[in-house]
Amino acid sequence: MKYLGLTGAVALGLAGPAIAADSQMLTKNAEGSVDEVASRLVDVAKQAGAMIVARVDHAQNAASVEADMPPTVLVIFGNPKIGTSIIQSDRKAGLDLPIRVLIWQEGEVTKIGYLDPTVLASRYELDEGAKASIEKMAGALNKLTDAAATAK
Repeated sequence: MKYLGLTGAVALGLAGPAIAADSQMLTKNAEGSVDEVASRLVDVAKQAGAMIVARVDHAQNAASVEADMPPTVLVIFGNPKIGTSIIQSDRKAGLDLPIRVLIWQEGEVTKIGYLDPTVLASRYELDEGAKASIEKMAGALNKLTDAAATAK
């Protein structure tokens, strides 16, 4: 697995029920620490056939420049069987793929969130095959994040 040393903060003012939509981002409450949820996501994504591109620990990167940040981890992954047709349909979709899922601590609650893939269908000029892939991606992301959000 590749780890990227990226610094920066993601400021998300997300709160509310177990599942909420805010600015086209879907969020869920998760059981366990940020690291535990991120590890579960990596595991279930691999089991589903996805390739893990990177796991970015924003808090660790902030600490490297003597800045404080609550636990915040970005997991980047994709499945070429699903994503390739989307990028073939409109290469600009490569800006949003592979998928990025953010896990962060908000107060005492761990959150997991991602951009709703159906947004891509309106953002890019996709053919029908790519739109079908978007629907598969949305369903897969929902299942993967549900599995990652729940402690076993």
